[in-house]
Order: sequence, then C-alpha cells, then structure tokens
Amino acid sequence: MRDAESTIHTLNEQIAACRLCRDSPTGRALPHEPRPVVRLSATARICIAGQAPGNLVHQTGTPFNDPSGDRLRDWMGVDREVFYDQSRIAIVPMGFCFPGNDAKGGDLPPRKECQTQWHDQIFRAMPQVSLVLVIGQYAQRYHLGDRREANLTETVRKALTYWQEDTVPNYLPLPHPSWRNTGWLKRNPWFEAEILPVLRAEVAKFLS
Repeated sequence: MRDAESTIHTLNEQIAACRLCRDSPTGRALPHEPRPVVRLSATARICIAGQAPGNLVHQTGTPFNDPSGDRLRDWMGVDREVFYDQSRIAIVPMGFCFPGNDAKGGDLPPRKECQTQWHDQIFRAMPQVSLVLVIGQYAQRYHLGDRREANLTETVRKALTYWQEDTVPNYLPLPHPSWRNTGWLKRNPWFEAEILPVLRAEVAKFLS
C-alpha cells in the first residue's frame, strides 16, 4: 500500500506541474494558465471519468463544483462529503484543465495531451478501482473503445450490458450531467427509470 500511495503522490505532483497544453501543445495552445484538476487515489474503488473541468471548476480547483456536480451527486445518491472523500472516490477527467470556450460560448473538447501523457499511467497506478463511471463521449471513447455504440445515447442505453460484463473494473457509461443535457434526459426517461437505480446501488456497494 505504501508503494501505491507513493506512486499516486508522485503522479499528483507531476500532473499539478504539467504545462504540456501550453508549452508543447497538440494543435493550438491552451489560451490561459493551466490548472490541472484531478483526484487520484490508492484506495478509492470508484472512479469518475468525465470530460474536462468547466470555467467555474477552473476558478475553484474543485472538480464538479458546479450545477453539473449537483446533478451527478444526485444521480449517485451521495452528498458532497462522500463525493469529495478522495480515499473513496477518484476523479479522472479526459482533460485535466479547462479547455476554453468555442465561438458559441460552449466548452471546447478536452485537451488531447492529457490522455496521451497521463491516462494509461494513472489507471495502471489504480488497480483497486472496481467501478468506473464513464461520463460523456470522450471518456467513453477511451474507456470503452470499440465496444461503445454508434452514439452516446445508444451507448448509455446499453449501460447495463457493460456493467454486467465480467471485467475489472466494471464500466457504467452515463451522459454528462450538464444542464445542457436536460432535454436529453426528458427525451430518454428510461435513463432515470432503469439506469439510475443500478448506478446508486453500485455506488453504495463500493462505498460500503
């Protein structure tokens, strides 16, 4: 356990100091000072694999410290104290820094540098993770690969199929909890009726 904690500590320090997207970018450089937001853990059995921090998270340095986080915590059936207990829940987005806004004011896609440089190392260093909540298409592309469906809706619709597979960790694909997806949630009531009860039960199991 001490070796695992040492590895996680080293990775946390290296990621906090990472400036690849500003100094050696893939494509256009990050338009502001990087502020990586990630929570690694040597003991957490649940990992939230999201997309990238939004502007509010960039300002505070706290992941999901926004209305999206409120909705995600409601989906999971946990409060803020449990959600931010790093010994129980790891948080590893596809991009660690706020990527900036597009011309319409929406968030740009996660930076590619994070996956290339860090993700394989991170998940090798956290073999104890038993459940990965795979939020959004970018995370699903990395974690599910060719097993995902043609679009996010169909991938999430098959969430229980991924969860039932005999793999470690188990993967549970989810839509992004952003307010922008409120219309999606209304059009797809099966998500709340069929997926959320399983999500809450699995989260409770791995937190107990």
